[in-house]
Amino acid sequence: MSSDLLAILAQPAPLVAPALIGWTLTHHTPDGVVTLELTETEAYAGEADPASHAWRGRTARNAVMFGPAGRLYVYLSHGLHFCANVVTGPEGEASAVLLRAGRVTDGVDLAQRRRGERVALRSLARGPGNLGQALALRTQHSGAHLLDGGSLVLSPPARSPAAVSSGPRVGVSRAHDWPWRYWLTGDPTVSAYRRSRLAGQPVA
Repeated sequence: MSSDLLAILAQPAPLVAPALIGWTLTHHTPDGVVTLELTETEAYAGEADPASHAWRGRTARNAVMFGPAGRLYVYLSHGLHFCANVVTGPEGEASAVLLRAGRVTDGVDLAQRRRGERVALRSLARGPGNLGQALALRTQHSGAHLLDGGSLVLSPPARSPAAVSSGPRVGVSRAHDWPWRYWLTGDPTVSAYRRSRLAGQPVA
C-alpha cells in the first residue's frame, strides 16, 4: 500500500473529495474488468455532518466509515442502488467521499451489458447508483482495501484535471447548502443537481 496515497486519503473528506476527481477505480470480476475515471464526488464528514450516515454515531451499517482510510464503503440506497464511498480521515473518525459519477475508460462493453444496451456511454456511471451497477458493486465489497492491489483498485491520475467545480450536495435534506459536491467542470458524465424537497426543514 502506497504511504503517499494513503496520506492523501487520510485527510478530512472535504479535502479528499476534490482531490479524487480524475482518479480511477477498477474492479476485477470473474466476468471481466471495468475501470472508470471519477468525474464527480461528494464529501460527508461523519458525526460532524447531519447528512452523513455516521451523524448519530457508529452502527453495524456504517462501521466501515470509521476507518482506516483507503477502504470502500458500500451501502444499499432505497433498496435498489448500491452506492460506493471511499473512506477518508484519521482512523476512529467517520468520514467518507461518495463517488457520484465517472467515465468508463476500460470495459465499456461489460459496463454496457450491466447497465443496459440502450444506455448512452456518458450515462454508464452517471449518478452513484449507476456507478455502482457499472462496477458490479454490492454490500459484500464494503470494507475492501483500495490500495493493496486487490480486486478493487483506486489509482491517482497522471496529471491533475483542468478545472474542478463545487456546489451543494445532491438530494440531502440536512446541511443541503454545504458546497461539498465536486465535479469535473463541463464534463457530460456529471449527474444533474437535484435539491431535496425536504431541504431546509428542521433537523429531527
